[in-house]
Amino acid sequence: MLKLHDELIAKLTNFLTERNYNPVVVANHRLYARAFLDYLAECDIRVESVTPGQVDQYFHYAIEDFQARYGRDPSPRWHKLPRTAISKLLRLAQGKWPPEPELTGPDAAFRHAICCEYEAWLRDERGLASASIAAAMWEARNFLRWQFDRGGGAGLATLNVRDVDLYMDMRGPGLRRKSLADVAERLRSVVRYLHRTGRIPTDLTPHIIGPMLYAYEDVPSTLDTEQIAAVLAAAKTDLSPRGLRDHAILQLLATYGLREGEICRLRLEDVNWREESLHIRHTKTNAHSAMPLLAPVGEALFDYLRHGRPRTEAREVFVRSCAPYIAMTNLYGMVRGRLSAAGVEPPGKRGPHVFRHARAVEMLRASVPQKIIGDVLGHRSTESTNTYLKLATDDLRAVALDVPGMEVLS
Repeated sequence: MLKLHDELIAKLTNFLTERNYNPVVVANHRLYARAFLDYLAECDIRVESVTPGQVDQYFHYAIEDFQARYGRDPSPRWHKLPRTAISKLLRLAQGKWPPEPELTGPDAAFRHAICCEYEAWLRDERGLASASIAAAMWEARNFLRWQFDRGGGAGLATLNVRDVDLYMDMRGPGLRRKSLADVAERLRSVVRYLHRTGRIPTDLTPHIIGPMLYAYEDVPSTLDTEQIAAVLAAAKTDLSPRGLRDHAILQLLATYGLREGEICRLRLEDVNWREESLHIRHTKTNAHSAMPLLAPVGEALFDYLRHGRPRTEAREVFVRSCAPYIAMTNLYGMVRGRLSAAGVEPPGKRGPHVFRHARAVEMLRASVPQKIIGDVLGHRSTESTNTYLKLATDDLRAVALDVPGMEVLS
């Protein structure tokens, strides 16, 4: 067993080193992994058969050991790095970690089968984007778990309006009207599927009603040209690898109004330097489009690729600035930080979409036809583009007519 443990530590070291982890991080991972393996040896537990419950037991033991050594409790975040090291170790030892939850009993297997079929239906027949499928699947698993806990698999055959009302009442607390409307929409989808496949005899979808939402009732956050210029200028002064990366991303956001996923999925081969074009995969519509590679964007990308991007096998353009050097999946934290550093505080949300909204308003003010705006932004329908009309409030005020008689009243 000790020889196997030594081999695992060596594999972990090579794994981290190949991915350019800092030597201090590698040393800490080795230390935490060794302590965990020593605990397994003391308890006569084989690393290939470790379960999540046994990992939790180890941390109870480690906390007691910490208290005995230092006479105090560890900080709430103390376990974060050891758990990360142990997860990597177990992934190397078992091939996959955490393991798939065990399906015990016929109801659990039945529920799992429904989820797999529903996911395939959303992907293959509905053609939904990955983010939409993920949201729908979360709701489906939650609803089926809730229903099966109440009446088992057989309870689907007697599902009624009162049951779906109880589920909506359970989901409602703490949600805004828009979020609750999204829950109702996703629940209608899964209930419709269950009815179509014969698992629910009655179509209950007409009875799943979310809160009333009015067209264009919320005004999205946006930025004006001065604010965008301030953010870009502030980011450009940061010549660190992370600064070069962030400046290139902000240029893409401000110039083209791309979605977060479209930037995160941008690959090296999507930048055609000879033809000065960008190949964009629109995440919501699964469509593709070509954009001209404008000079400020090209210069920012070139600086990042030459001086800021770490060596990695990832084909995505934008990767994490610290190991593991994998593709970025979220831009919200970066955008919020860069807005704050530039002293820009737009009302409402402060994620990457504020640049998308600003780009739409800029094109509206330049009298660009809505169809072209929709094509640039990757919209499937003009209804999506109509949302941005309400952002050009200054333009609407400029053409407003005086109400007759108002000068008399004033």
